[in-house]
Amino acid sequence: MHTDTERCVRAVQSKDARFDGVFFTAVRTTRVYCRPSCPAVSPKPENMEFHPSAAACQRAGYRACKRCRPDSSPGSPEWNVRADAVARAVRLIQDGVVDREGVPGLARRLGWSTRQVERQLLAELGAGPLALARAQRAQTARLLIETTPMPFGEVAFAAGFSSIRTFNDTVRQVFALTPGELRARTVRRAASPPSAVPGVISLRLPFRAPLEPSNLFGHLAATAVPGVEEWRDGAYRRTLRLPHGHGIVALAPRADHIVCRLSLTDPRDLLYAISRCRRLLDLDADPVAVDERLREDPLLAPLVDEAPGRRVPGTVDPAEFAVRAVLGQQVSTAAARTHAARLVTAHGTPVEDPEGGLTHLFPDPGALAALDPETLALPRSRRTTLLTLVRALAEGSLSLSPADDREEARARLLALPGFGPWTTEIIAMRALGDPDAFLAGDLGVRRAAEGLGLPGTPAAFTARAAHWRPWRSYAVQYLWATDDHPINHLPA
Repeated sequence: MHTDTERCVRAVQSKDARFDGVFFTAVRTTRVYCRPSCPAVSPKPENMEFHPSAAACQRAGYRACKRCRPDSSPGSPEWNVRADAVARAVRLIQDGVVDREGVPGLARRLGWSTRQVERQLLAELGAGPLALARAQRAQTARLLIETTPMPFGEVAFAAGFSSIRTFNDTVRQVFALTPGELRARTVRRAASPPSAVPGVISLRLPFRAPLEPSNLFGHLAATAVPGVEEWRDGAYRRTLRLPHGHGIVALAPRADHIVCRLSLTDPRDLLYAISRCRRLLDLDADPVAVDERLREDPLLAPLVDEAPGRRVPGTVDPAEFAVRAVLGQQVSTAAARTHAARLVTAHGTPVEDPEGGLTHLFPDPGALAALDPETLALPRSRRTTLLTLVRALAEGSLSLSPADDREEARARLLALPGFGPWTTEIIAMRALGDPDAFLAGDLGVRRAAEGLGLPGTPAAFTARAAHWRPWRSYAVQYLWATDDHPINHLPA
C-alpha cells in the first residue's frame, strides 16, 4: 500500500481512517509522521513520503505527531490475514518475543537465521526486528507514563528498555518530549490524574469502524467459564496467564473504541496483554474490506447490511481454547461451560479478584497432562482426545502460537484422535486467527444455509463458499447471527 503514492495521497487528503495503521505519512518539512486521518491540515503532496510502519518512520528520523498520535493506530490487518513467515514474525514481535528472547529467539521460532529475519522485515516493513520492538516499547512507555503514576525508572524497565538512559532518549526521539513533559501534558488534558491504584492501567483500544459488538461480546459472555470469565457491569472480564505473572482485564464496547482496564501483577506484561486483548476482539480487522467482499453474494448482502462490522471472537490463550473446543464437541454451550468449570476448579491456579467473581487462571497444558482420566465426566473417547491434546501441547509436539503455520497446525490437529473438521476449523478460526476458516458441518451454519437457500451438503456448501474467500470466518459470523442463540446478543 505505501508504495502506491497516488492512493496514499488520496487517503490522506480525505482523512480516511480505514488506512490508519496500514501506512504512515511522513512530512519532510516538519519531520513529523502522522496517521492518514490526522485532523491537521494536509501537507502538500510533494512534502509527503509514506512508510509501512511507525518503526520505519522513526528509523528515517521522523517523530510522532502530537495531535493524531500515530503510534496508537490500530495494527495493519495485513499481518493477521497473511500466513507467511514475515506475517508470523510481526505477530510474534507484537507479542513481545524480541523483548523477552531477543532476535535470536525470534529467528529460532521461525526457523530462520537472524540475518534472514533482518533482511525480510527490512524489505517489507522498512525496519528490522529491533526497530519494530523499539517502536512498541515506546508505545508501551507512553501508555504507562500517561495512565499510571509509576516512577519513570519503573516505567523504563516495565516497557522493556535495558536502561533508563535508553528509555529517556527513545521517548525524546519518538515524541519530541521528555517523559516528564509527556506526563504533564496528560495531567493538564485529563479531568483527573492517572489512576493511583497500583497495578491498574486504563486505556482505549482503537479499531477500524464499523464494529458490531453483539456477536463479539455476546459470544464471549455466553460461553464464559465460571471463575475464569464473567460479564459484569457492562464489561467482559477474565483472568490472564502472562509471561511474568497474571492479570485481570475488563473490556467494554464504546462507539469508537474499546475501554480496557488491566490489573497486572507485573507491568512488564502490558504489551503482551494488549496484544492478546486485540486478538481476542479482532480489533485489527478491516471490516470495510470484509463486508465489501461478502456483499458481492446476494444471499449474504442483507445480513451484512443489517449489522455491518461483525468480528471473529478470538482467544487470549490458544492452548486454552483448544482444550475448550474438545470439551464442546457434540454438547451444548451450557454443558461445555460446566465441563470447563470443573477443570478450572480442580486444576486452575487460584487468583484474587477484589472487584468481582473471578477466582482462577485456566489450567495450562502441563497441569492437565497429568490428570487422572477417570475424574473426567466425559465419554471415554473424549477423555482420550483431551489427554492426547494436552500432552501434545505440554510436550511441544503441537504448538498453536502466532508463529505457527496454520496449515501445518491443521494437519497436526487432524492427526490427533477425535479431531475432525469441525474441531480443527474452530481452533483455526479462533485460536490461530485464520480469517478464512470455514465450518461447513456446524449445525448453526447449516441451519442458516438452509434458510438462505445455500447448498445443504458440506462439499457443495464448501464449493459455494469459495466466493467468500479469504473471509469465510466472517461469513460464519453472519450466518450464526441468523439464529436467536445467546451468543448473538449483547448481554444486558
